[in-house]
Amino acid sequence: MFKRKIEAKLLEWKKSKDKMPIVIKGCRQCGKTFSVLDFAKKNYNHVIYLDFFQNPQYKSLFDDSLEIDNLIMNISTLIPGTRMVPGETCFVFDEIQDCPRARTSLKFFKTDGRFDVICTGSLLGVSGYKSQLADEEKWAPIPVGYEKIVDMYPMDFEEWLWANGIQEAVVSKLEGCLSSSTPVPEVIHRRMTQLLQQYLIVGGMPRAVTVFMETHNMQEVASVQRTIIDEYKSDMLKYASQPDKARIRECFESIPKQLSRENKKFAYAQIRTNGRGRDYLGSLQWIEDAGIIRRCYNLEIPELPLGGHAIADQFKVYMADTGLFVSMLDPETAFDILKGNLYGYKGAIFENLIADIFGKMGRKLYYYRKDSGLEVDFVMRYAGECTLVEVKASSGNVKSTKTILAHPEKYHVSKAIKLGDYNIGSSGMVTTLPLYMAFLLK
Repeated sequence: MFKRKIEAKLLEWKKSKDKMPIVIKGCRQCGKTFSVLDFAKKNYNHVIYLDFFQNPQYKSLFDDSLEIDNLIMNISTLIPGTRMVPGETCFVFDEIQDCPRARTSLKFFKTDGRFDVICTGSLLGVSGYKSQLADEEKWAPIPVGYEKIVDMYPMDFEEWLWANGIQEAVVSKLEGCLSSSTPVPEVIHRRMTQLLQQYLIVGGMPRAVTVFMETHNMQEVASVQRTIIDEYKSDMLKYASQPDKARIRECFESIPKQLSRENKKFAYAQIRTNGRGRDYLGSLQWIEDAGIIRRCYNLEIPELPLGGHAIADQFKVYMADTGLFVSMLDPETAFDILKGNLYGYKGAIFENLIADIFGKMGRKLYYYRKDSGLEVDFVMRYAGECTLVEVKASSGNVKSTKTILAHPEKYHVSKAIKLGDYNIGSSGMVTTLPLYMAFLLK
């Protein structure tokens, strides 16, 4: 129903001559199954769909030999009427983490070469890369070198624009304004600002986007989002080991409180009084591996390469989808956003928005903070240079950024971008951009 960027990646994969089975990895409810099935039905004469989550009986197909002829015989027996024609058939293995042996079979499909295979996986990192079988006596090896893994996210801001009928010509106009540093025409600026405000609340979960498009009722959107959050919590109970279940949930539910602090660095003591990192490190990693959150690491110094200067134990945590984050706050928050009545908490909300946009672009997230008081919301590589990024819900000063820019001999930074509620402009070495232009900072 919605145009998704994963379609272009799948088409590129299908055209490759020596393709391996492909695994589309992403958090639950981000649209993997719909996109994969839609692509398969459009591009193959025959599609064999096995959903291991909804139909656990399909796991038995892989209990014996994984030779492709044997699998064909098993599938045709269990699912009568299926046609498997070499070169015309695509196998779709949905929620493959629930059937480790099916993932092992990808090596055999690649070696055999007669059929294309597309898989989806929601909790591959959580389930582990050596998942035990039901009998807990054997291990199903991962087909290293025989599968291609591609990350998929909830709808990003550009996909949201497509869903709202924004044409490529408009995006091209925005790109032109950015490259020439000229203001965006007012009619486009107003519409883009409105769409960003809606995206901030709705986010990119296809179910939530669909409800918004059909009803424009924010209460119904919030109901869908809360259901997705509840499903995430159910996954924590189902897939986490028994000792970790409570801690994972505590970590997850502490995120709004973590971001409400002036110093948004993740603090284990905010999870529980006297909480310690050694007790919660694995729990936080579980949530990250499930694709629910993103970490943003503090830098020793804002200098390229950013990953080389990241401090491993100093980080902020953002929800991977802005809509789900807003749904975890007070029920009236969406109304407050629309009315501009956020007061002190608006910084956290708009920071999470930009973390959503950057993260869905595939960017790793970094920030810079020193005890001296210097603090910059994000630091990124842009146009080949280390660039500071400040996020302002409306307007505001960027004292820390100006201090850093004033000392190039120490920081080696000469560019900064301020994202906020204004049009394109500049002040010295600081470029001001409307918040909605974050998705163009590629």
